[in-house]
Amino acid sequence: MMVIINTNYKKGGNMIKTPYPDNFDELRAEVRAAGLLDRVPVRGSIEMIGVLVAITLALTTAPLWNPILLGLFMTVIFTRAVFISHDVLHTQYFKSKKLSFKLSYPFSAIILSNSSSWWDYKHNVNHHTYCNIIEKDEDIRALDGTFTNDKYRGNSEFIKKYKHIIFWGSMFFMNFAFIAQSYAFVLRRKLYGEFALMLLHWPLIWGTLFYTLPFTDALTVFLVLNFTVSPWLAFGFITNHLGCETFEEEEGKKLSWMELQMRGSRSLSGGSLVHWFYGGLNTQIEHHLFPKAPRFNLLKVQKMTKDFAKKHNIFYFETTPIEAYVQINNGLKAYK
Repeated sequence: MMVIINTNYKKGGNMIKTPYPDNFDELRAEVRAAGLLDRVPVRGSIEMIGVLVAITLALTTAPLWNPILLGLFMTVIFTRAVFISHDVLHTQYFKSKKLSFKLSYPFSAIILSNSSSWWDYKHNVNHHTYCNIIEKDEDIRALDGTFTNDKYRGNSEFIKKYKHIIFWGSMFFMNFAFIAQSYAFVLRRKLYGEFALMLLHWPLIWGTLFYTLPFTDALTVFLVLNFTVSPWLAFGFITNHLGCETFEEEEGKKLSWMELQMRGSRSLSGGSLVHWFYGGLNTQIEHHLFPKAPRFNLLKVQKMTKDFAKKHNIFYFETTPIEAYVQINNGLKAYK
């Protein structure tokens, strides 16, 4: 059930434009005092080693697997690699940004053939700084500005007719889209060293599988993995901000850090299982308020944030995963 902790929210989903209290320092002090902002180098290292051992095991024992089961096992490995890369680039494990970048490469470049530099710029620099600000946050401009406002929303007859098919269908191709965007970014920025690491993905992962397995089995693994990892990640990412409030740049500049992040983000209910499945992105409000807080601590941070919101009558937007998808689908209808 959707949870709203704020009298600043009225029936119908419209916010009443009243100022937020500028008291984020109070919440941050509480979270820091609880030790929930402390980095987790040991736990993070264990998870990183676990994923590297798992991908090595999958590749070296591939002929012993049913190809469908191997594809599903590798899907779990790939999704964990995404979450690790995301977290380590937020310096949740180690304080050093330079070290964190280097440690992200085995997961982003080699396992995923994605660019850490692209993700850091797109996600950490732009998205987190300008959450749901239309002119700055490219994520919110998806599908010709469907989830923005009347000023920035396009007017394509093709999208009007096929918007639901395009949007929900694209969920099954996110992995390919990330690879394409990564390649374009590193080549445009002339990051040839990182590009070389990204290219290693193909001989190390798929070269190994196509060499050791019959062609049809290797192809089955490839198709199963790519068409399960893409929707897993996509259906997680879209719940974070789509269907939440958006702001034009001038309006966004007037908002405090806490107000911008809380009004532009949606958290999901569900506890530990949901937290594992969504890689901590289900606690999106908390992740945006405290991007360096380790994923392992975010459920505890969420409880503190909700208690703080209730105490100060601050808007807190939380739904079930299903409700989030319904809201997103309803948001598609704005393109008309």
